[in-house]
Amino acid sequence: MSTAAPHRPASTVGGPLLVVAIVLVALNLRAPLVAISPVIEAIRTDLGVSAGIAGLLTSLPVLAFALASPPASWMIGRLGPERAMLVGLGVLGVGTVLRSSDGVAGALIGTALIGAGITVGNIVMPVVIGRDFPHRSGPLFGIYTATMNVGSMITLSLTVPIAAGTGWRLALCVWLVFAVAAVVVWRLATRRREGEVEALPDDGAGPARAPATRLVPWLLLIGFGGQSFSYYGLTAWLPEILRDLRGLDAASAGTASSLFQILAVAGALVTPLVARRASLRLAFLPVAAGFLALPGGLLLAPALWPLWCSLAGAAQGGGFTVIFAAVLAASRDATENRRTAAFVQGGGYLVGALGPWLVGAVHEAGEPPNWQLPLAVVLGALVLLAVAGCSALTRLRTQ
Repeated sequence: MSTAAPHRPASTVGGPLLVVAIVLVALNLRAPLVAISPVIEAIRTDLGVSAGIAGLLTSLPVLAFALASPPASWMIGRLGPERAMLVGLGVLGVGTVLRSSDGVAGALIGTALIGAGITVGNIVMPVVIGRDFPHRSGPLFGIYTATMNVGSMITLSLTVPIAAGTGWRLALCVWLVFAVAAVVVWRLATRRREGEVEALPDDGAGPARAPATRLVPWLLLIGFGGQSFSYYGLTAWLPEILRDLRGLDAASAGTASSLFQILAVAGALVTPLVARRASLRLAFLPVAAGFLALPGGLLLAPALWPLWCSLAGAAQGGGFTVIFAAVLAASRDATENRRTAAFVQGGGYLVGALGPWLVGAVHEAGEPPNWQLPLAVVLGALVLLAVAGCSALTRLRTQ
């Protein structure tokens, strides 16, 4: 299996402090996006916009992940991951403030800036974890992924109570505190690398290979595309699916969505332990099976929805961890890691941005509207995840 080049020990760049910085950055990589969901109706009423425009406030960041990945990768290569991360957090902060300013244009532009800032973090984190913690990258990928979901849970839980007392604008701006804390600790943890760009040379195997010329990055892109499509499609429509299929009230449907999100923390933390004791490929098999269980289970045995939501929730957290651990394993040096991460995320999130729209469109096209065909579409995307992921990880073992 291909591994990254020899790395400088983490102690030279902050050690435990860098771990804290990674955790604080991870809190910012999903929380500002999901914070808007609980107050979307208040935003729509206040701004006087249609449901379609309001929907852009949740789907635009995912599209930004895709479109901003190439320029973000270029910037990271020019500035180095340390300085690029500070720029990304700064853009995220400006976007957070602008989103809560007066007017529809401010909300949309701010949302796009939040997506662009998060894109930088999406690419920097795998590079830094792989570069500075080569012998602990699996557990740290798990902590990183779990923390993103913890940030989502915090904002989902507290945004509405805050908005009840202050209004939605301040409730969304409150989460700027995560970005400020991340900037301070990230600066302290990485200041000893100031001025270094592409800090690690390659391993002598030649110049960095373009991801588009290699099969494994394409397979990882397809797999991540299947995961992103399914995750965003199910996140958008799962409550309504359960209300229609099982007659659940809004509170019960919300519980199902919570299971899908919360158990991602368990999947993110457990999957690296399995990978460490066995292999990435063996760790991926329960991920693929668990994610397939949600659409498959809702089609065949919808009464067991708590089980299917729980299995898929753990799987989606574990899947993210495995895919980006595989990106690291497929890269010979920091430059390849950065380019491959940008390639996989750019294509994968572009597919993911289609999820909520296509699942909804297929539902509306039914005569009468139904959820069987949309769930079959999600099932097909997850089959792609399973096949492409297994193929990529099998090829890694033979390199």
